Amino acid sequence: MTGILSLITYSPLIGVAAILLLRAFRPHDDESTIRAVKWITLVTTLATLALSVLLVAQYDPANPGFQFVEDHAWFAGLHYRMGVDGISILFVLLTAFLLPICIAASWNSIEKRVPAYMVCFLVLETLVIGVFCALDLVLFYLFFEFGLVPMFLIIGIWGGKRRVYAAYKFFLYTLLGSVLMLAAILLMIGVSGTSSIPELMNYKFDPHLQTWLWLAFFASFAVKMPMWPVHTWLPDAHVEAPTAGSVILAGILLKMGGYGFLRFSLPMFPQASDYFAPLVFALSVIAIVYTSLVAFRQTDIKKLIAYSSVAHMGFVTMGIFAGNALGVQGAIFQMLSHGVISGALFLCVGVVYDRMHTREIAFYGGLVNRMPWYAATFMLFTMGNVGLPGTSGFVGEITTMVGVYEVSTWTAVVAATGVIFSAVYALSLYRRVVFGEITNPALADITDLDWREVAIFAPLIAMTLYLGVYPAAVFDLTQASVDNLAAVYRAAIGG
Repeated sequence: MTGILSLITYSPLIGVAAILLLRAFRPHDDESTIRAVKWITLVTTLATLALSVLLVAQYDPANPGFQFVEDHAWFAGLHYRMGVDGISILFVLLTAFLLPICIAASWNSIEKRVPAYMVCFLVLETLVIGVFCALDLVLFYLFFEFGLVPMFLIIGIWGGKRRVYAAYKFFLYTLLGSVLMLAAILLMIGVSGTSSIPELMNYKFDPHLQTWLWLAFFASFAVKMPMWPVHTWLPDAHVEAPTAGSVILAGILLKMGGYGFLRFSLPMFPQASDYFAPLVFALSVIAIVYTSLVAFRQTDIKKLIAYSSVAHMGFVTMGIFAGNALGVQGAIFQMLSHGVISGALFLCVGVVYDRMHTREIAFYGGLVNRMPWYAATFMLFTMGNVGLPGTSGFVGEITTMVGVYEVSTWTAVVAATGVIFSAVYALSLYRRVVFGEITNPALADITDLDWREVAIFAPLIAMTLYLGVYPAAVFDLTQASVDNLAAVYRAAIGG
């Protein structure tokens, strides 16, 4: 299956070309043109999903190395290298899984500049999948950085009242960290003589140099996740972004930071990762506890869920830097689970926002009386966010904490309190929005989920429950690559 990764990566651009061609022949955005643009985008993302499923079906989970590798001479001694292993392949699938849902969620809510909006999402899909497939430092950086542009436009053009402020804050925070990563990339190429990620994973950098390289990459990935205290751009971006923008931001873009730690920090800078692990543990538990308390005080539903995302990413970072197979497995599973559950929660917010045009918690109450199917759906994802056994949220958190417990007991114990805090703010939100009697007259005629919204939530519900009862679907694919990463890391640090 030579070339399938490039086909998956660039297939969304076929949709972009089709939309631009359509606009050339239909310069006026009449209803039929807008409908055609939407269907082109949806079909394109579904085709990308089908190719991603085919990729996973052909993947050999027993092989810990990179598969479906493409390597072509590019320019100035650089190579166009693509490949996936057990760590990256599921993030390709997650991206392809969420994009059709984002398009369906935007079907009626986006009314201005619809062709441009759809083009932004298709370009973003190409760039994000490219991040997870790139096996060259320069290629990775190009995909990683250019991914900022469509997300900046999505927030800045189709966002809320403070969209420009939120878009610039998002762009500047992430760009600043990435500039340091670029300097580190150039230094690594100069020292090692190669930009090949597989070769650099086996290259032994000087321990002193590792410290500076680790810090440069950490600056970029910590902002992208985001970790405390460089998380403040995320709530603003979420609140102002359109619903689908929040889904893609929480579901996929945040995972690029965690993926970067797994792909670069642990295998390339093992001594530095071991040295800074206590710092990462401290920042992680602060994020889990502090942002959970901040979430409890929020009055905006979206902002509450945004702070919840920061807390859940704390579990991811501490699992990664535990450096053992169990911690890394838990971190990967948590990222995948969070991508599904947090995306679904933002869609739940979008349902009521599209009807009432407000996200203030105090505005709602008693929705179960008018929206029983919505109440049941919101309950399931709330329970997944809390980490209820039987949902994917439980598997990721418990596996991560067990892995961390092996290397740092205090970190695991303090982090466990975050599970309690998440139950407090999540169940409090649910009680205030869903239960009780309807006291706001504006809610008297609010309608339940329609068939399109049911179709959107159905795959998310299925995935949350499926991964909750059968986590081996993920662990079997990631096991060999994770075991290899953990073994190499522990050997490098003498553990």
